[in-house]
Amino acid sequence: MARKLKPVVSKKPSGRSEYTVVCRDVKKEYSLGTQMVHALRGVSLEIKRGEYISIMGPSGSGKSTLFNMIGGLDHPSGGKVFIDEVDIAQLDPYELAWLRCRKIGYIFQTFNLIPVMTALENVTLPMIFAGLTPDDYLPKGAAVLKQVGLGDRLHHKPTELSGGQQQRVAIARSLANDPAIVLADEPTGNLDLKTGREIINLLRTLNKKKGVTIISATHDLKMIDVSDRIFWIRDGAIAKVEERGKMKISVGAIAE
Repeated sequence: MARKLKPVVSKKPSGRSEYTVVCRDVKKEYSLGTQMVHALRGVSLEIKRGEYISIMGPSGSGKSTLFNMIGGLDHPSGGKVFIDEVDIAQLDPYELAWLRCRKIGYIFQTFNLIPVMTALENVTLPMIFAGLTPDDYLPKGAAVLKQVGLGDRLHHKPTELSGGQQQRVAIARSLANDPAIVLADEPTGNLDLKTGREIINLLRTLNKKKGVTIISATHDLKMIDVSDRIFWIRDGAIAKVEERGKMKISVGAIAE
């Protein structure tokens, strides 16, 4: 039986449970030869439950590093990351694996599907890791694939699917264990313009229907349209935070 995670009471950020992600002064430093690289320079942010957030910035700005910190895929050099009020730095490897399996879904630019498995097998794999039985995970996997428009592709392998269909399988897999957060790393990066738009709209629809918090690290300006807030990151720091409803966008430009 999986151990139940409890909030680290003494490490709660502020007791405001409406926030599913809180970062406090997060830093990331690493050595590159004789040089010290400051990938994150004291990032602080709060993300509410059910928000659709885009983290945007140029290559090397630190957005993927921040993404990995929130997802528990890397450890900060300083500062704190809280997921549902749990200070993830306080978790042992077992607890961290449990949190990543149950609380967070991941969508990657390169899909990361297992090529020898069918769409249904790829989607149900996280459910198996979570301890579900075939009687539970098979119908649930089929239902999630139907939600993303692939109800007739359950038994197709990745090589038998288009890029957009593969990304839909990846989205379904990210929702397998009903996570609180879905992290999407450049989810439209390997897709054409039309398919990218379809994936963006699908993510927004699932965000609204399921109430899942979506955090996307992206270069794709089309993501702005569906985001509640946009975090602009440069040189390892949050340069500004904007609400979509207050932004002025004209053809080919975003007003500063």
